[in-house]
Amino acid sequence: MQFSLRRTEDIQDHVLTVIFILIAFVVMVVRHDGGLQSVRKVSVVAMSYLEQPLSQVRVYRTALQTNERLGEQNILLQDELSRLRSIHEENRALRNMLGLRDTTEHDLIPARVVAKNLTGINNSITINRGSDDGVAEGMALINSEGLIGQVIITSPGHALVMPFFNALFRVSARIQGNRAYGIVSWSTDQSGELVMNYVPQTITVNTGSVIETSGFSNQFPPNIPIGRVTRTEFEEGRDTQQIYIQPFASLHQIAEAFVLRYEPEPEVDELLLQYEGLFQ
Repeated sequence: MQFSLRRTEDIQDHVLTVIFILIAFVVMVVRHDGGLQSVRKVSVVAMSYLEQPLSQVRVYRTALQTNERLGEQNILLQDELSRLRSIHEENRALRNMLGLRDTTEHDLIPARVVAKNLTGINNSITINRGSDDGVAEGMALINSEGLIGQVIITSPGHALVMPFFNALFRVSARIQGNRAYGIVSWSTDQSGELVMNYVPQTITVNTGSVIETSGFSNQFPPNIPIGRVTRTEFEEGRDTQQIYIQPFASLHQIAEAFVLRYEPEPEVDELLLQYEGLFQ
């Protein structure tokens, strides 16, 4: 019984202690409200200083994430733009080729370039038309811009073309609007220019003049554009000049072309063979 009374007294003491502490805290808050306000201000300022670098870190991380997303979108947009440009260029080339087909008097065989070898002096182009399509050796390959090359080997479904950037390429040419004739070939100096030889120095050749096939070689019909004159140089010790030409057609960009169905005159070929036989 004595144990129970002591335990009750202890509980009362604890309860009274808690009550007095609460009363003291309330009194302290009421009497020192200004001090607490100062403490709050100091804590708010301190937290603001601490929060500033943390907010900058958050902004930096957000900027990195945004930049990554924008980079991905930029890659997708660049890919889409490149695809649209390619389609636009292909449509332009096809429209020009359709215009060429409507204006030429020769029969044209449409072809697509399936392979290119443009890394040396013996360059070549492969097209997806062959002897089964009427393609024969010696025929010219052209597009809406001008001459590309000459067919040299055929198979039933494909043909190999010697482009004008080939050390063996030769074509009889003339200056448009002028009676000056010569032979156009590749200088093989990797300059991207053709050169026309055997033009007399007495003939004035203006920069920008158009060079076209002459039709004298019995290989190509006349009036096929080849390129435009960029400069001329007199040959030392000779009465001729060299005419440098920028080709109209770009071998690196062509994807579609026409094989010009042109049959050389057999009698002319026979005469040439007989003439060559005189010197053998």
